[in-house]
Order: sequence, then C-alpha cells, then structure tokens
Amino acid sequence: MTTNTVLALVGSLRADSHNRKLAEAIALNAPEGVEVRIHESLGNIPFYNEDIDVEGQVPAEAAALRAAAADADTILLVTPEHNGTMPASLKNAIDWLSRPFGAGALAGKPTAVVGTAFGQYGGVWAQDEARKAVGIAGAKVLEDVKLAVPGSMVRFAELHPKDDAEVVEQIKGIFEPLTATEEASEEETAA
Repeated sequence: MTTNTVLALVGSLRADSHNRKLAEAIALNAPEGVEVRIHESLGNIPFYNEDIDVEGQVPAEAAALRAAAADADTILLVTPEHNGTMPASLKNAIDWLSRPFGAGALAGKPTAVVGTAFGQYGGVWAQDEARKAVGIAGAKVLEDVKLAVPGSMVRFAELHPKDDAEVVEQIKGIFEPLTATEEASEEETAA
C-alpha cells in the first residue's frame, strides 16, 4: 500500500494554538496509509519578496517549506481566523509555494483547508479566503474537505481536540476525500 503524505501548515504561531492542536488531532487520527506531517517553521519564513527569491539564494526556511510541499501528496492548511481572514503567516507560505509562477510546489497539488476559531462559524471566512488563495496559486482545491470547529477558546480551554469525540468523528470524515484523490491519481497513472 502506498502512503499518502499530507503536509499540514498551521496558520497560528501561538505556542498554545488550538489550530496546532487540531492539526495534532488530525495526525493522530490519520487512517492506515496516510501520514500527516506538521510543518514547524512558518513563523521563521521571511515575507515573500521576489528580490530574495533567487535560485541558489532562497532563504533556508522558504526552501525547506518548498521541499516539504513538493514531497507531499496533499497539502492541508489549518487556519484560525484573524480579522475575518487567514493569518499573514499562512498567506506568506502560500505566496512562497506559488512561485515560480505556474511551476510552484502548489501547482496541481491537492489542497484542503480546515480550522477552528473563536466565533460561532469556526473560521469559515478564513477558510474560504485560504481556498481562494491556493486556488489562484494553482493548487487543486479539495472543496469536499470541510471542518470548521466553532468556539475554540471555550471548547478547547481545557480539552485537547484529540479528546473531543465530536471533533474526532469530523476529522475522520476529512480523510475520505483525501483518499479518493489519491486513488484517482493512482488510477490515472495506471491508465
């Protein structure tokens, strides 16, 4: 069985981030044949600037992000909602992964967006903005993958998402579309 590697990019940089914990819960509940890797250094990547995106001189953190994304079968963006949209760290990662234009690590890459936020809708505005950005960047947006957990500040004040039965059940549901995408790719390759 081929392993499907999912690269999780967490938009929140906070040490006690609920979205980081959600990504951990997703990794813990990945089915057999799926490995979720959480990328650790979005906060260390300089803001995208074409002047520093020069072959052989790309900042190490940005180069590592690109390599991790290129090695992954699927990208999973895990985003909080900051002022009605995704945080700058996640948008910056998308910008780095979109280059070089038309041939960046996101080009044609199956990409899903999930998250949790304090509000009653669980950050759906941020998720919609992230889907829009990665779609424009060339990713294959997996619209069927939906997970927006509301009330994060209260819900996860003392409970890790991995211990929330309702959230775990929802997490298990996001893997079906990811697996279907992988199986479809294998069928296309075999044909």
